[in-house]
Amino acid sequence: MVKKLSVLEIAVFTLFILPILCGSNFADEVKSEDCFFKSSLHHTNYGMNYWYSKENGGLENLTGIPYSSLDCRSCHITTCCDECHKTAKEGKTIYSANHANQIDICLKCHNREKSIMKIDKSANQEDVHFSKGMVCMDCHTQRELHGDGTIYNSMKQEGAMDADCKNCHEKVVISKSHVVHKGKLDCKACHTRHVLSCTNCHFDTFLNNGKKVAIPQSGWTFLMNYRGKVSSANMQTFLVENKKTFLLFAPNMSHSIMKEGRHCGDCHASDNIVKVSKGSIDIISIRDGKAENLKGIIPVVDGVDYKCVYMDREDGNWVPVKKPDKPLLQYAGYGEPLSDEQLKKLSEKRD
Repeated sequence: MVKKLSVLEIAVFTLFILPILCGSNFADEVKSEDCFFKSSLHHTNYGMNYWYSKENGGLENLTGIPYSSLDCRSCHITTCCDECHKTAKEGKTIYSANHANQIDICLKCHNREKSIMKIDKSANQEDVHFSKGMVCMDCHTQRELHGDGTIYNSMKQEGAMDADCKNCHEKVVISKSHVVHKGKLDCKACHTRHVLSCTNCHFDTFLNNGKKVAIPQSGWTFLMNYRGKVSSANMQTFLVENKKTFLLFAPNMSHSIMKEGRHCGDCHASDNIVKVSKGSIDIISIRDGKAENLKGIIPVVDGVDYKCVYMDREDGNWVPVKKPDKPLLQYAGYGEPLSDEQLKKLSEKRD
């Protein structure tokens, strides 16, 4: 005689025993069209995946290793809402939107932002928004974080992000700087104090030990074209198999914003502009045995030799690479280099 299962027994079998027998978790079987979060960049990590790929001229061309075989996804949310929303109240575990709104929750993962905030605070030049007590969610939206059902390649892809200066700064004070550029300059080009760059990312150490090691550099801002305007940008360098090198430039929103914009001479006819106009500029050099970066505004122009010192990792120490290979160059994040005409305008002195 076949025993008739109770409702409770059926529920236990369905929720706990069946997933074990099938070797899977029901949460993993939820499709992106049924759960917006499954399509969000926080979950998919497609930004890194997209630009790493060999199809887009990425680092995979040097490593030969597909992104799916790397351990990068360990940094991103792959299961549930606990990472941001889980907290406790009166001794009980709960989900809280207020908890997720705290800036420290974002900084648990967004290490670059955490680092640049620390640099700016120590220099007594905090981001104008953070200095007023603003938090990440004052600019960013739930749709950005949770997804909207559309799978985006990158946060730089149009439609992926809602945060925009104009959302709050609807009316801009009329000034010479705001008029003379005729709408061709993005706010970030003038109001970003500097960017924090990850240089000499040592791929072999990451591959062999699962540890990310690099040399951070700050105090500079690059300029690229992005969505039809000149905008702030960043750079990153990699070392692969001791000799292979990789250099990328990409539009960047640094959370180091200053209220007063730059002066004309910070960009126009500066020493950095003159060097770029001549076709070559040293952006990372060796000083006192350490890698040191160039400061100030640096335009990104195709065909220019951006000279970088590449460092190998030996017994926990950084050692300059002798005669490294010429770097493979990539323009990522939907950014494009400045044109020769734009560089010519930057070379002209302005008062």
